[in-house]
Amino acid sequence: MAISFNGLGSGLAVSDIVDALVNVERTPFTSRLNNKEATLTTDISAAGALKSALEKLQTSMEALGEVDNYQKRSISGSDDFVTLSSDKDAQPGGYSVKVNNLATEHKLMSSAFAEDVAVGEGTLTIASGENSFDIDVSDTATLSEIRDAINDSKDNDSVTATIITDDNGQHLVLSAKNSGVENAIKITATDADGNNTDAAGLSALAYDTDLGVTNISEVIAATDASITIDGNLTVTSSDNEFANVIDGVTITAKKAHGTNDDDSTLKITENNNNIKAGLNSFIESYNELLELSNNLGKSGEDGAGVMAGDSMLRGVMSKLRQQLTSEVTLSDGSSLSLSKLGVEADRYGKLSLDTERLNEQVEADVDLVQEFFIGESEEGGFAQSFDELMSFYTDSDGIVQNRIDSKQTQLDGLDDERIAFARKMESLESRLYAQYNSMDLLVAQMNSTSSYIQAQLENMPGVVKKSD
Repeated sequence: MAISFNGLGSGLAVSDIVDALVNVERTPFTSRLNNKEATLTTDISAAGALKSALEKLQTSMEALGEVDNYQKRSISGSDDFVTLSSDKDAQPGGYSVKVNNLATEHKLMSSAFAEDVAVGEGTLTIASGENSFDIDVSDTATLSEIRDAINDSKDNDSVTATIITDDNGQHLVLSAKNSGVENAIKITATDADGNNTDAAGLSALAYDTDLGVTNISEVIAATDASITIDGNLTVTSSDNEFANVIDGVTITAKKAHGTNDDDSTLKITENNNNIKAGLNSFIESYNELLELSNNLGKSGEDGAGVMAGDSMLRGVMSKLRQQLTSEVTLSDGSSLSLSKLGVEADRYGKLSLDTERLNEQVEADVDLVQEFFIGESEEGGFAQSFDELMSFYTDSDGIVQNRIDSKQTQLDGLDDERIAFARKMESLESRLYAQYNSMDLLVAQMNSTSSYIQAQLENMPGVVKKSD
């Protein structure tokens, strides 16, 4: 801030004069830029609000354009015995389910061995399901070393081995990782003594019921899960899941029914709630957009909105109204529109849903309602055409974003104008100070000359001085 001082020669308040002259230049420029900045900021904010509302409306229609959301099935009946799920292939109906038994994993246990005694030399081939692997056993290997070799085998993905120790010694326990008869464990021994089936040496660990070799004990038999549907259809599974035994239904057995337990009862019903939910979401989003549009574009005695008379706002709302009333021709030759599905507009354009009319259309032919929204085969329906319209405005290179980017560029340019003008004002201030300082020096010189002449005149002979 400049220090105010009076001219030494002229006595004028030079600093105040310069400040006043600079402000005469600065004030209208600053006022103009501030007004322009406020206008641009308001325009950007309004366009941003419009884009957000359009994006929300666009998103609300997306769910109605997803084929997987249509004609879903609801299934009931999950209890302590079964867990149920279904997809759209399931047909409405009811069934009874009885769990006869659950699937079990095969488990085998060897006879007792001393901790530090070698079992026998040779090769063990262990198989479960489609997995089979070999274990080479040295003539010094103990039971714990055989256990480690089984668990560490890179080819083993079907069994686990552990040791249980009791008063008689160590027992090798093999457990199948997967349940069911097809995953029963088989152990074949290639014994160094040449006898692969006796209970001596490595063959003491052999187990193959196909060959009648059971040198180790079966602790838990491998069994398939079994259920009975409607009292007379029995189905088995290697695990406890029964997929598509009933079309589109997955039954997971959790517990076997006892003699006195009632069978589980499952019921499949058609679920088309996505249509009503989707339309209600769309209507809500549209009404919010309509209210915003009315506020942005209003004009009258109460004042004008920030986008009053804006062609972009008028254009998007006009296109939307046309889209809402458009009809889609269907494969059976008929046509559908939102209004036929119960979407109504009052005299102010606000939408509402006639649920009764929508339900009538869904119950009459839900396939046609689905076709209206998602189209048939390659041709999209209403949802796709609506999305394309919205994208024209909401995309990153769409109409609204282009407006925002243009205004933002202008707003950024104001900073450059301010910097350039500040430099101009500094130059003007320096120039004015130089001019006024020069003038002040000249006045001081003139005053000095005047005083000198006056003194000389007063000292001339014959000049009478005034008496004090």
